[in-house]
Amino acid sequence: MKTQASRRLWLLAIAALAASPVAAYDGGTVDNGGTIEGTVTFSGNVPVKKVIPGDPEVCGSPRDEAQIKVGDDGGVKDAVVYLEGIESGKAWPEQGGPPTLNNRDCRFVPQMLAMRPGEIRITNFDPVLHNTHAFYGPRTAFNVALPRKDMEVTQNLRRPGIVRVECDEHGHMHARILVARNPYHHVTGEDGAFVLEHVPPGKYTLVAYQRTTGAKEVQVQVEAGKATKLDIDLSQ
Repeated sequence: MKTQASRRLWLLAIAALAASPVAAYDGGTVDNGGTIEGTVTFSGNVPVKKVIPGDPEVCGSPRDEAQIKVGDDGGVKDAVVYLEGIESGKAWPEQGGPPTLNNRDCRFVPQMLAMRPGEIRITNFDPVLHNTHAFYGPRTAFNVALPRKDMEVTQNLRRPGIVRVECDEHGHMHARILVARNPYHHVTGEDGAFVLEHVPPGKYTLVAYQRTTGAKEVQVQVEAGKATKLDIDLSQ
C-alpha cells in the first residue's frame, strides 16, 4: 500500500508528464527537406442534418446544414492534415498570443483549429449564453460559460490529440481542435489544398481528419529536396 508521501510523489510525477507533452519533439533547422502537398476531397453524398436552433433571433431559423463543406471542385474545407511519427524537424512558428476560438453567430469560428499544446482563448461575440465544452474523447478538458457578449476566457490544452468542442446551450454548434505533437499540420481552406514544408526525409503517417468523416491515414515517403504529391478522398 502506498504511503501518503509516496502517493503525493506519484501524483506530482503524473502531473509533470501531463504538463510537458511536447518534450519528445525537437525543433530546429531542416537542411534539404522535402514537401508534401495535395488536396483533401470528398466525392460521396454529403450528409445533411436538420438544425433547430435555440435563441432563433440570434441563431437563425430551422434549416438543413451540410456536415462536410465541399467546394465546386470537391475540395473539403475545415479538414486538418498532419504528420505522425516525426520526432525532429522544423521549429515551431512564432505566435503573437494564444490561438482563439470564437462564438460568433451561434457558430464556433474557426470550426477546425490546429495549435501547439498550451493556452487557448475563447470569446463570445453573441448577446446570448454560450457554454464552450471541450473533450478529449469522453473526458472533459474544460467547460466554461460565457453568458454575456464580448466575454473572454483563457484555458489550457496541454495534451496532444483531437479535442471535440460543443456548446451545451446550442446543440448544433460543433468544432474540433488538433492539439499537435509537431508543427507539421495544415487546416484546409475553400479549395481543400494543403502543404507541409521542410519535412525531413523519411517515411511517415499522414493523417487527414474532418469532424464528420473522422480520420484517414496514408503512408508517405518524403525525399530530400522533392515534392510528394497526393490527394486524399475522405469518402473512400
